[in-house]
Amino acid sequence: MSTIPALNGQVIGQAHYATRALLERATEPLGVTFHQVLALNVLAQGPVEAAHLTHRVTSTLKVDESAVHKVVDQLVDAGLAQVDGAAPDSLVSLTDTGRATQRGVAAAVADLTARLYADLPADEAATAARVLTVVTHRANAELAAIPA
Repeated sequence: MSTIPALNGQVIGQAHYATRALLERATEPLGVTFHQVLALNVLAQGPVEAAHLTHRVTSTLKVDESAVHKVVDQLVDAGLAQVDGAAPDSLVSLTDTGRATQRGVAAAVADLTARLYADLPADEAATAARVLTVVTHRANAELAAIPA
């Protein structure tokens, strides 16, 4: 009989990394990395200012701005995104190829979600989502309080 572990960062991290590994394998045939997937998902909502895209990805991945600039450059070089201008307020948008790739990413995520979450009771999934959201907000608040 297995015991249910206490909810802590290790349990959350193991779930994250196992899921991320599956997502990376599912999106590998599309030719995109995990970081690129996050940027594509932001851009799927429509053109955004480069500074907004940078903020969204840095705040999600906890990486520095240079890492996001590299991701955007990679997406542009691969013909998945285009940048209109060079200033922080320039717009970044998906190309037709980028939209097709992002649809492939969305399909891979939907398939993965269906397999991993399908038989979880809705109330338990909702509770887990609420708990993880609180933990994320608390961690982000502590990160924001640390001097740069």
